Amino acid sequence: MASGTGCPPAQAERSYELAVPEVGRGCPPDAAASVAGRIRDRATFEQLRLHGRRCRVGSVTAVYVREGADPSPRVAYAVGRRVGSAVVRNRLRRRLKAAVEGLELKPGSYLVAAGRQAGELGFEELRMTVASAMTSAARKARE
Repeated sequence: MASGTGCPPAQAERSYELAVPEVGRGCPPDAAASVAGRIRDRATFEQLRLHGRRCRVGSVTAVYVREGADPSPRVAYAVGRRVGSAVVRNRLRRRLKAAVEGLELKPGSYLVAAGRQAGELGFEELRMTVASAMTSAARKARE
């Protein structure tokens, strides 16, 4: 029986082997690992601002910069106050993260920014828009 969290089912254990049940443990690290990491340092945001290649598709803008020898892509999200209340912005940010989750991304740093109309898109349309913007930005950087 699978859990509702999206984690693989845990191996069955005997009740007498459990001294204290672990609650809220989440998925094992390898099962919950995202393809794209997070951008946390100011230097990367500065590189994105100064040297990043931008591409806008609809109400989604992607900025890409290839930096360092890090083989994994890293992504940051920007949803401004004009989009709506904090609840609306956070919902859109979660939808953007889900849209990026399955994409094959080139190594480097990405900034995905969304405008007000992005919240009105269906998920598949949002996913195609984000994918198009991100691949176009990465393609511009190669030129």
